[in-house]
Amino acid sequence: MYTRLFKVVLGTIILLGNVTQAQKATVSNKKYTKEIKKLAANKGVQLAMKTIDDSDAETIKNMITLTEIPAPPFKETKRAKKFMEMFVDIGIDSVWIDTEGNVLALRKGKKRNKTVVLDAHIDTVFPEETDVTVKIDGQTYTAPGIGDNTRGMAMLLAVLKGMNTASIVTDADVVFVGTVGEEGLGDLRGVKHLFSDASDIKIDSWISIDGGSSGRIINGGLGSKRYKAIFRGKGGHSWGAFGLANPHHALGKAITMFVEEATKYTAIKGPKTSFNVGRIGGGTSVNSIPFESWAEIDMRSLSPKRLLEIDSIFKKCMKKAETAYNSTEIKDKVTLEMKSIGDRPSGILDINTPLTQKSLASALFLGIVPKLRTGSTNSNIPIAKNIPAVTLSRGGKGSRAHALDEKWTNTPEATRNIKLAMLITIAEAGIVN
Repeated sequence: MYTRLFKVVLGTIILLGNVTQAQKATVSNKKYTKEIKKLAANKGVQLAMKTIDDSDAETIKNMITLTEIPAPPFKETKRAKKFMEMFVDIGIDSVWIDTEGNVLALRKGKKRNKTVVLDAHIDTVFPEETDVTVKIDGQTYTAPGIGDNTRGMAMLLAVLKGMNTASIVTDADVVFVGTVGEEGLGDLRGVKHLFSDASDIKIDSWISIDGGSSGRIINGGLGSKRYKAIFRGKGGHSWGAFGLANPHHALGKAITMFVEEATKYTAIKGPKTSFNVGRIGGGTSVNSIPFESWAEIDMRSLSPKRLLEIDSIFKKCMKKAETAYNSTEIKDKVTLEMKSIGDRPSGILDINTPLTQKSLASALFLGIVPKLRTGSTNSNIPIAKNIPAVTLSRGGKGSRAHALDEKWTNTPEATRNIKLAMLITIAEAGIVN
């Protein structure tokens, strides 16, 4: 059955994958097919998978508990501490919170020859005062952040319990990580720290769990650059100081220039590149010349080169607008500041990377049709450093992500994605026979 499914999925991946994935690629080759089949036949692995099914109610309970602890970016500490306690309750060699706020739970391997990470981010997009009470309707759970990403956090706990119950011993160390600052202005600060010189661990392979349909496997990082452009002036009364340099007027000119040039650039054939003016603000009243005007801009590209090029276009347009506006017949001048508020690198790993191949083979073994994708997740950082990394789905049925009424439904096959995360982790860490 699985051989036939492999042949069917070969075409599916090429058709459904994004443009960057349309390379001369095969689905998991025979080497990895055999490896995963052998691993899944291991009695310990079979017991671990059964444990995941049997512990589903506990996994849901953990998901609800974590969801009901607010965790906006830069304020994840309370949820992180509870997550740490949960690892201790299940059983772990050591667990700690690093200087950036990430939770690291170490399960030692026999050889300790490398470190494999299984990650889920802790933070949500919602402010601290948001009502995060979980509402339950049958198998559907509604609350801000329940799918993105406390379901992922609960999956890590389920994988650990499965491995512990089956007494699985790996060659490599496995570190279960709850990262901070994945969302929005958090700008991947948790994972950036883990791949910096200040990290407590050296990571050889990275596996994240973060949203998406059940078969989505991300092996490409969608890069982005984000700025807050701020025009400043003296400000004054709209009548009494009429003619004084107006930051709003300067910002309007800057946005127009940028949109015109960026539109020309993105129309050029090449890897998809986008831009967006997402927020604007400033001023104190309708009858006051503002002393400050600002806009937040997001630019993305599948290509590192094109990302740098549209970034350059943005900067040149802002400076050009500042000069042009100050050259008009206005009193005084405006000044421009460009603050970087986000920087996520682009990159893609070859489909034949062993971790990608193991992920494809594991999904197919479990009856999941994999679809390779590019996305903006924690995996961006290791991928950009050419370190094996994938981001997996949480499974189940999710909707309304980043909304107050976000929903996640526990479908009958939802535990398959927990098994998928475990199978890939063990395959990458190596099992001691």
